Amino acid sequence: MINKLSALLKSASISLTDLQKQQLVGYVDMLHKWNKAYNLTSVRDPEQMLVRHILDSIVVEPHLEGERFIDVGTGPGLPGVPLAIVRPQAHFTLLDSLGKRVRFLRQVQHELKLENITPVQSRVEDFPADPPFDGVISRAFASLNDMVSWCHHLPGSEGRFYALKGQLPQDEIAALPAGFVVEKVASLAVPELEGERHLVVISAKN
Repeated sequence: MINKLSALLKSASISLTDLQKQQLVGYVDMLHKWNKAYNLTSVRDPEQMLVRHILDSIVVEPHLEGERFIDVGTGPGLPGVPLAIVRPQAHFTLLDSLGKRVRFLRQVQHELKLENITPVQSRVEDFPADPPFDGVISRAFASLNDMVSWCHHLPGSEGRFYALKGQLPQDEIAALPAGFVVEKVASLAVPELEGERHLVVISAKN
């Protein structure tokens, strides 16, 4: 698995330490093991998890600005856990409303010794951002409109929303509510992944 991961990282021109690679593979091992009982992801094959969960998450890292992030609707920790591993100087709050997912994330935190993640069970609307976050991240969580509406209280004045999408959602961008502007759209290249991947970065007009 380490060899497979190393090859994927090389294809994506991403350089990581041996410890980071071991943590990423350790996370996939846990995801695979817990998936049988907890049904955390529809991806069953660990090698596919490397492509569709790990690489698909960490290609976003160069676009993030700041040190404090919240991953809303994190599910089993995507993209928050892989991002926390490759960006150890930043902190990631992992928010999900389902207890079984948060229990899994606490175990991940314990086994992989990740001190820069905080798993939280809460609905996003009920979660107080104190202090506010530099970035609000979501992957396959909701439409852009729902994301900024439900999470508007989470970022600070300079904070941004980072939405991981497949095809570019032109209709969702057009339907953004007043007061929010698309700062940039990045096309993401994920080795061995079919289909398009985009990152939409949104900020609130001050």
